[in-house]
Amino acid sequence: MSPTDQLDYLKDLVRQLNDKISSLEARAKGAIPSRKPVEELRMILIGPPGAGKGTQAPKIKEKFCVCHLATGDMLREQINRGTALGAEAKKIIDAGGLVSDDIMVGMIREQLENNEECKQGFILDGFPRTVPQATKLDSMLEERKEKLNHVVELKIADQLLISRITGRLIHPASGRTYHREFHPPKNAMKDDVTGEPLIQRSDDNVEALKKRLITFHKQTGPVIDHYRNKGIFSVVDAAQSPAVVWDSLQKVFQGR
Repeated sequence: MSPTDQLDYLKDLVRQLNDKISSLEARAKGAIPSRKPVEELRMILIGPPGAGKGTQAPKIKEKFCVCHLATGDMLREQINRGTALGAEAKKIIDAGGLVSDDIMVGMIREQLENNEECKQGFILDGFPRTVPQATKLDSMLEERKEKLNHVVELKIADQLLISRITGRLIHPASGRTYHREFHPPKNAMKDDVTGEPLIQRSDDNVEALKKRLITFHKQTGPVIDHYRNKGIFSVVDAAQSPAVVWDSLQKVFQGR
């Protein structure tokens, strides 16, 4: 083969390779759908202790790229960071008082303004617990030109909750939860991730839980009515397996 023929052959080979590359690139683009921005999710997750909020909230957070705002965690974070709100809350707590609604709403506002994870929305867990708190939250969101689009109650019978809660084990540092019967750790009384000891909360006993449930039902009934009247309230049966509860939540978000 002459040098000219060899050159022509190589040029043709390069052309075929380029065509093949272009074809594969086009197929790859077609196989990966363009990712549409996820609709912003602003929701409240309501449920008594043991209903599964701690199981479902991380899944919602991951799916919608939102922040999970649990009131207890927010209080601890603000106090540990030494913020003005944290200092004010600590003073009240140390004096045996209850942190005011204004401070709690202020902490939520601070998260929405400064926490990057909250840009696409949020899950509120543990707040509001009263109608005045709900009203203050609505007003704060209105000032931000935002509004809630879902309020979901994880509903479960008290007796089933008691059996769930009294076997609950907690890793204090991370908040990971286990259950002696339903979700035991790999090694008895040790966290699966760190190997650190697990604890049982002092109020995770039958008598303490019954008191907490009475308070929960008394407080949240009016809050549920408040949001039901706004047309954004849904109920999910939390007595089902976590996987079924997750499927039910997704149907709520999809409007089905």
